[in-house]
Amino acid sequence: MSVDPIDIRLRAPTWNPLPAGMPVRTRVRIAAVIGAPLIAFYLYWLLDPVRIGNPVLYVLLVIAELLNVIQALGFWWTCAHERIREPIAPTQAVAVDVLIPRYDEPAEIVELTVAAAAGLRGHDVRVWLLDDGDDQEMADLAARHGVGYLTRPSHEHAKAGNINHALGCVDAPYVAIIDCDHVVFPEFLEATLGHFEQDPRLAFVQTPQYYANGSQPGVPGAAWHQQTLFFGAIARGKDGLGATFCCGTNVIFRRAALDETGGFPTHSITEDFALSINLHERGWHTAYLPKVLASGLGPEDMAAYSTQQLRWARGCLAAIPQILTARLPWRLRAQYLLSGLYWLSGWTVLFYMAFPALRLLFGIQPLSHLTAPAFLLHFSPYFLVALSTAALAGAGSYTFTALALAETSFWIFIVASVLTLARRRGSFKVTPKTGAGARQPRAVAPALAAIVFLAAVSVWGLAHNQGSATFNNVAFACFHITILSTGCWPALRRPRPVASEPPRTPALSVDPSAL
Repeated sequence: MSVDPIDIRLRAPTWNPLPAGMPVRTRVRIAAVIGAPLIAFYLYWLLDPVRIGNPVLYVLLVIAELLNVIQALGFWWTCAHERIREPIAPTQAVAVDVLIPRYDEPAEIVELTVAAAAGLRGHDVRVWLLDDGDDQEMADLAARHGVGYLTRPSHEHAKAGNINHALGCVDAPYVAIIDCDHVVFPEFLEATLGHFEQDPRLAFVQTPQYYANGSQPGVPGAAWHQQTLFFGAIARGKDGLGATFCCGTNVIFRRAALDETGGFPTHSITEDFALSINLHERGWHTAYLPKVLASGLGPEDMAAYSTQQLRWARGCLAAIPQILTARLPWRLRAQYLLSGLYWLSGWTVLFYMAFPALRLLFGIQPLSHLTAPAFLLHFSPYFLVALSTAALAGAGSYTFTALALAETSFWIFIVASVLTLARRRGSFKVTPKTGAGARQPRAVAPALAAIVFLAAVSVWGLAHNQGSATFNNVAFACFHITILSTGCWPALRRPRPVASEPPRTPALSVDPSAL
């Protein structure tokens, strides 16, 4: 088969995970010095018993604000410990098994990944295509590129089970995991293996997940801008705290560490996150190398993004009991809890949207003796510092569309937390690699319902009362409507064909004509 010669994964990366200018740790520490007193100022005002309006709504508001404060303080703490590693070439010749797990991804996606992995530079590189789809086309593809091909008699435990089966068939002292939609660069092993020589207890080196389609408008671009904040400032900060966790692809392991933990956990749909906890609990170290060494594909549309976010949310939330009971140093436990608690943010969005609606409909609100100027005076400075810190830490890469997409996904996080609390076991679903090519209103139906509800309530409120309190709450409702509308728009517009562009400087030396 042929591969599109301008496959976007062949283009040189347009993002550098290293900060430009002032170190992020310095920027964040300055922001924390300014922001911490503002948080104290706001909480002191909020927690005054005289502020209590409707007791239930007040408790919900306090819970939402405390969750936000925990995330803000955690973000400052993490980024303030930024560590920047450099590539380190190995001095000893070692063997590496490169595993490419595949389920039902199409051949046109997988082939370039396999071809790139076959071109990795190293002393003894053994590439294996792990085909859980038992597809003869995949067997032929592997043979064409001279790589190993593995299947298994049964297909339980999805990606984790697939990798664990392969670990029983290979024996190199190092194991790299590359998702089948990621094109790894030839220097991947040269940049990572040297770190293991410097630390005999290093379990793995994680590198960024770069979305080559992140320059596209709509969901790909917004999803990518969310990733830049994590694989930039947050990942570097976690590394400084010794809290890097595996992200499932573009990662290389020491085989002895995998053997000690029994491979990838099969009880979780985010097996990489659970594995990291197991490794840290056993005293293994982890590392993050902020250098793009592979080019992959992010979710192309809202349905794919929802599938991805639901899996991540369910897996991380389900890991919270393991985090609480694991034998971890306090800083590692706190870092894992911050990652897990982030997925409760959907509830805070729901509460914030509900407050103006309840005030307009029933005249109840969480705070009493309240005027909009008084609230904004205490809340706005802290809120603006928190937002500006994210912008500064992300060097401007965290955009309004990324924020809007996150808020539009509030219902996904709520569903995930409810299913987790009900102990409903999740299933591993592969994120689709191609867009649907049609509008997807169903993928944003809960957010659309929230827009319609807030708009209707605002109209009803204005029709019955034109007081200042009504206008204040309508303004808050319109604020949420604006953000939700921005987040929903990519799913509602008609997809446009992506125009062909001339190829840019290739990121790796793969000749498409040879595929």
